[in-house]
Amino acid sequence: MVIAPARLSFRVLATVVIGGFLVVGCAQNKYEYDTPKTKNEVRLDPTPGQGSLFGGDGNSLFGGDKKASPTAPIPVNSYLWRATLDTLSFLPLASADPFGGVIITDWYSPPESDNERFKMTAYILTRKLRADGLRVAVFRQVRDQAGNWVDGKVDAATARDLENTILTRARELRIASAAG
Repeated sequence: MVIAPARLSFRVLATVVIGGFLVVGCAQNKYEYDTPKTKNEVRLDPTPGQGSLFGGDGNSLFGGDKKASPTAPIPVNSYLWRATLDTLSFLPLASADPFGGVIITDWYSPPESDNERFKMTAYILTRKLRADGLRVAVFRQVRDQAGNWVDGKVDAATARDLENTILTRARELRIASAAG
């Protein structure tokens, strides 16, 4: 028996779609994190059946109403997250993504210098409180003769000093939460 190419591609497509439904329908919500559970930690809701094909909320194949709840932690270290926000609080915040672990500031000109401005991006890379779980990128611009902003050189020690300040603050937060 010879199968026409159009009919074969339909069968392949149907098999892939049905397989996708089965994989999505069998998904389970499990969260295993090694960060300490604190009262200030943002969490996701792992309600049984949520996100499954025929779970408690019916057919939610394409997502659904995921509400914040105190039962699933954010995927970055909460002490590093809070310490980074505290340390960079003097800068205007452009974006903060706790699920991706990225904090981006907007440009900031120090009051004593109108001819330069700074911007910083912090990356929290792990759920553990570790020195290699944090990266900070510092950007600097200066005004040229025409009044345009051009990229300026940033000393590598600046980012390293910021990382050390954030790590010190994160350790302080951890000690304070263990004591209280």
